[in-house]
Amino acid sequence: MKSPKITTIFSTILVLMAYVVVAQNPIIRNQYSADPSARVFGDRVYVYPSHDILAPEGVARKDWFCMEDYHVFSSENLTDWTDHGMIVQQNKVPWVLPNSYSMWAPDCIERNGKYYFYFPSTPKDTIGIGKGFTIGVAVADTPAGPFLPEKNPIKGVRGIDPNVFIDKDGQAYLYWSSRDIFGAKLKENMLELDSEVKTLANLPSKGLKEGPYVFERNGIYYMTYPHVENKIERLEYAISDNPLGPFKVMGVIMDESPTGCWTNHHSIIAFKNQWYLFYHHNDYSPTFDKARSIRADSLSFNSDGTIKKVIPTLRGIGITNALKEIQIDRYSKISEKGASIVFIDPLDSFKGWKTVLNSSEGWIQYDAVDFGKKALKSVIVKAMSSTGGVLQIRTKGENGELIAEVKIPESTDWKEIKVPVTKFKKGIQNLYVTLEENNKEVEVDWIRFK
Repeated sequence: MKSPKITTIFSTILVLMAYVVVAQNPIIRNQYSADPSARVFGDRVYVYPSHDILAPEGVARKDWFCMEDYHVFSSENLTDWTDHGMIVQQNKVPWVLPNSYSMWAPDCIERNGKYYFYFPSTPKDTIGIGKGFTIGVAVADTPAGPFLPEKNPIKGVRGIDPNVFIDKDGQAYLYWSSRDIFGAKLKENMLELDSEVKTLANLPSKGLKEGPYVFERNGIYYMTYPHVENKIERLEYAISDNPLGPFKVMGVIMDESPTGCWTNHHSIIAFKNQWYLFYHHNDYSPTFDKARSIRADSLSFNSDGTIKKVIPTLRGIGITNALKEIQIDRYSKISEKGASIVFIDPLDSFKGWKTVLNSSEGWIQYDAVDFGKKALKSVIVKAMSSTGGVLQIRTKGENGELIAEVKIPESTDWKEIKVPVTKFKKGIQNLYVTLEENNKEVEVDWIRFK
């Protein structure tokens, strides 16, 4: 065991390493991420994703999922996400094959002031532990770690995608998948099973099921899971009056990816009186769906407790501060003509996207910008135009109130142009950016008010 002093020093180092990612969708913008397990601890949301990487030389299945460690991210406002750094890595877990690159979808939960991080991987001792995936636990005193892995995985568990649920009576349950979905009670120590393993009944029998995530609302237990009904995964759910079922299949939470990302994996939380769905897509890697990025969108229920289908968005969740860079390419709506979104640098997708306006019919809408109460005097636009052009920034619609007009000079380099705000609107506003005239083309990276 680490001494309290060493633990405190290590925690301080992690805080110093942490940095903020300002995000819409995807919410993590400095690395690939997938399989987000979101949890509310105190007044913050913590997200524990898996960490996709491109397979290094020598890995047997270079075009398959490749993951070697885990990070944790947190936010108090669902807009600014802090990367707390690496918390568990494959070559630092006693039982894990150190070069397996199989640190797949995790989960984390709090009990009695301790944080239990559950993760699957493949063991190095295939005789004593067995072949194939199993699930281990790492324990910490804070949601961001440091996490200390247990020496051995949980006995009696074979599979992937751990999920933990603690019922109102204090009983904890562990769920996991291996084509079917399984569940069992956990002991008070959160490290051992306390019942026989149960194959959960009445879930779809055809097609792959994985990634279980269970929550309770108004006495209903929701079993949510990705399921391959056709060729790729969609998010579905079933309900029960018991955490271990039997369940009744109810419907779809999110349809299959329209661009063909084969997997989806999710979690669902309530935070500050709103429910949210965290999931993933391959935004930064549109031609390779094993390098994914996590997203979040709002979720809601019908009066009978059924879940309304979630339509994925680029805008995502959270309110954007007008004083920070507003990435209008993560739009709420976009015109059918005259506006498009492309990568700033196709060779480095993590540089993000840009908006291209090339017609007076083109416009883009970005919702929920907080202008505050004190008048803002100017707006800065990072833009580039080989033709020159005039951008108009409006509220109340693409033809609504004009709050700034920005003349973009002819240039093949990015410029930051600052102009006065002609009409200030306080509070939370939706922004609209349009191009004044035809036969011009302007590329926009971001806008920011001062």
